[in-house]
Amino acid sequence: MPDTPRIAHIGIAVHDIGEALTFYRDVLGLAPHPAETADGATIVSIPFGDSEVELLEPRLPDSPIAKFLERRGPGIHHVCYRVADLDAALQQARDAGYRLVDEVPRTGAGGCRIAFLHPKSTAGILIELTE
Repeated sequence: MPDTPRIAHIGIAVHDIGEALTFYRDVLGLAPHPAETADGATIVSIPFGDSEVELLEPRLPDSPIAKFLERRGPGIHHVCYRVADLDAALQQARDAGYRLVDEVPRTGAGGCRIAFLHPKSTAGILIELTE
């Protein structure tokens, strides 16, 4: 676990993972991890060194990703930062007045503990924290 926060992944909302994967496979020559599901979405992670890109395709019409695509269209959905201590980072965010989407960590893709900070308090970016 690193002491310094770093980018864990960037989540990108897409209408069709298969279509979106062609760029990463055919142009960049990258191999995706097997698909997972979480929060009403199919998620395919693509490794980029120590970080990943997550392609997020909605499975349910009322899922967060479906709502995002309806409002904004395809594009960057969130940035995830890896921290050494998720509980401590959430408390620091809370103490600093940031609005939390998740008051307590929950299980996300890959079985990781995660929590989101609301974009209204983070310069318009949905931020995910993970350990």
